[in-house]
Amino acid sequence: YAEAIRRGARVLVKVDGDDQMDLGYIPHLVAPILLGEADYTKGNRFTSISHLKSMPGVRVFGNAALSFAAKVSTGYWNVFDPTNGFTAIEGCVADRVMEKRISQRFFFETDLLYHLGTLRAVVRDVPIPARYGEEVSNLRIGAIVGPFALKHFTNFCQRVMGQYFVRDFHAATLELIFGTMFLAFGGTYGIHWLATRNPGQTASAGVVMAAALPVIVGTQMLLQAMNFDVLNTPSRPIHPYLRTIRQMEAAEHAP
Repeated sequence: YAEAIRRGARVLVKVDGDDQMDLGYIPHLVAPILLGEADYTKGNRFTSISHLKSMPGVRVFGNAALSFAAKVSTGYWNVFDPTNGFTAIEGCVADRVMEKRISQRFFFETDLLYHLGTLRAVVRDVPIPARYGEEVSNLRIGAIVGPFALKHFTNFCQRVMGQYFVRDFHAATLELIFGTMFLAFGGTYGIHWLATRNPGQTASAGVVMAAALPVIVGTQMLLQAMNFDVLNTPSRPIHPYLRTIRQMEAAEHAP
């Protein structure tokens, strides 16, 4: 990325060296960026069942699980297949995002999505079929589950704090605060009552409601906050703005 940015590339395309990507799909990745509809595009092998015929079942399940985790941690609820390494990014956006500290190796693409989210960049999936040969993957599922889970959790916490408590204050912020409080109170009260009740003692209607009602209200508020988060996915590309600033700065320093 750094060398392509230095050379002034308009769009940067990344292709992994595992021969699993059909270069004929590069125009499909680049077009949404050149049309001003996206800042970053990525392949998605899950848009059609026919695209998954060559993908091993274990990978299908693993990528589906990672996709849901990435939706939560990055805030890009509109994208799937986050570990897909066939991507394209607008040059000015790449220049900005490379200022961030991005994870390397297998978590690179997912962490890049998280940092693009902090810039409010628009990300779009492009349907690209999976292509697998006889190559052996270096990915070891057991070795990445723990680190991936920790990184997803860290990114999620940082995203929620930054997006809903630092940069702005939404209705979802209140829903997160009070929803968590209600859920914690109801759950704690119910567990405490069960742990301290006398043998054979049944809960009264008041005890049941004191535990169940806060749990129901808290769950509903958290679901509302999640719905707000889904609708808050970036939809306006930022690269026209960044490119205009770059051109103005270049004109200002021109002889």
